[in-house]
Amino acid sequence: MPESKIAMTVREPKGDVRIIDIAGELTSFSEPVLAEAYEDADRPGVKTVLLNFSDLDYMNSGGIGLLVTTLIRAQRKSQALGAFGLTDHYRQIFELTRLDEAIGIYDDEQSALKGS
Repeated sequence: MPESKIAMTVREPKGDVRIIDIAGELTSFSEPVLAEAYEDADRPGVKTVLLNFSDLDYMNSGGIGLLVTTLIRAQRKSQALGAFGLTDHYRQIFELTRLDEAIGIYDDEQSALKGS
């Protein structure tokens, strides 16, 4: 199996919000990395998980599928899922797939934190 070319870290900018910083390529091979990052972010009292795409190099349909899976996990825990740092290209993909209707899209981290 090909190796995942992705790194994710989790930050706590405020008590009920976690940010997952995504760097590299988000593909189906990223599943274990994203699952582990979400588990790390999912703490008692967390109401919002924000995905930071500022350092994303590439995302394909497998990566979009992982975002849907993450969205379902967040919804089951009554958490909001948001995203920031998306290029215009990936914003269009979120619109075409209608992910923007379920995942809040923000221009930058500051506006994402204000919206959470």
